[in-house]
Amino acid sequence: MKPITTTTELAKACAHMGKHAFVTVDTEFLRETTYYPLLCVAQMASPDEAVVIDALAPGIDLTPFFDLMNDEKVVKVFHAARQDIEIVWNMAKKIPHPIFDTQVAAMVLGYGDSISYDQLVQRITGDTLDKSNRFTDWTRRPLSEAQLNYAVSDVTHLRDVYLKLSQDIEARGRSSWVEAEMNILTSPETYRMDPDSAWGRLKSRVRKPKELAVLIEVAAWREREAQTRDVPRGRVLKDDVIADIAVQAPTSVEKLGNLRSLPKGFERSRWGDAIVAAVERGLARDPKTLPHLERFRPAPNGAATVELLKVLLRMTAERHGVAAKVIATVDDLDRIAADDEADVPALKGWRRELFGDKALALKHGKLSLAVENGRVIALDRD
Repeated sequence: MKPITTTTELAKACAHMGKHAFVTVDTEFLRETTYYPLLCVAQMASPDEAVVIDALAPGIDLTPFFDLMNDEKVVKVFHAARQDIEIVWNMAKKIPHPIFDTQVAAMVLGYGDSISYDQLVQRITGDTLDKSNRFTDWTRRPLSEAQLNYAVSDVTHLRDVYLKLSQDIEARGRSSWVEAEMNILTSPETYRMDPDSAWGRLKSRVRKPKELAVLIEVAAWREREAQTRDVPRGRVLKDDVIADIAVQAPTSVEKLGNLRSLPKGFERSRWGDAIVAAVERGLARDPKTLPHLERFRPAPNGAATVELLKVLLRMTAERHGVAAKVIATVDDLDRIAADDEADVPALKGWRRELFGDKALALKHGKLSLAVENGRVIALDRD
């Protein structure tokens, strides 16, 4: 087959695709050397055709593709949709909608935690995908026949996976469960990269207001610099260096150069003064303007409670055929053990009905666990 390389061809193909109730979608991109993912190829399939779009073809305008992604009459089917949606958001400031993520649906149906696409295809269709082109260079042209076959295979198998999962979701009355997850995936807030919020992605354990203020300012500077230059964040400044700067708060280029975590001579680069300026902005901030840092305090004897909650979670997941990870995380369990009103997904919506209320009952001695005929069961203690 030949890839689509012109806007006219793309518009025609998208018009055909738009007549169907759903299309399956996948993308091939590179982001190892850039801040924003570089879209190289997009592939789509409707119930009766499949196309590969050369997103790097000279002069091609991807507007018809983005418009189809926004067509409310057509469900867009992805597997592990977040990165594909991020690409559309970055390039067109549009969120594909409505969508169906087969990885999420598979977890809701008990196929396991974050099941890979090839594993899901094998379990549903019995086919084994050829993944030899998974790490191919998608920027090279012309695209090879093997690359095109690989791209098409992904979206044609996805049709069968979608039809099976959507049928099972409907039969088991779990459409609202999947819809709740799709709402998160299609929220622009999930993809906005606000420099002033960049500090929240760092795993630095700052404790003092001064440290937090410097962390916020330096992380924001790095984010803007990475966006402007379109390079990965780590190419500008490593996470551990930002954490070190937040604690040490160097107010001169000389003091910056004394940090062991910083590459030798970095302070003399054009970024040295900019980092020091960010530190000074942080030190000058009014502590009252800083975000509140939640101090999670584990409950007394909370470890034992969490272990019991893990058993209840596994029992619940097995009984209802749902991946444990999609019901609650270990962090959720830690917070439930410490606080009945913890702001965690496990205590909201369908997860609360399935697990959260029982978790609180177990925590307060109103529910007990026992083994009967080799299975863990829950017993009310009223």
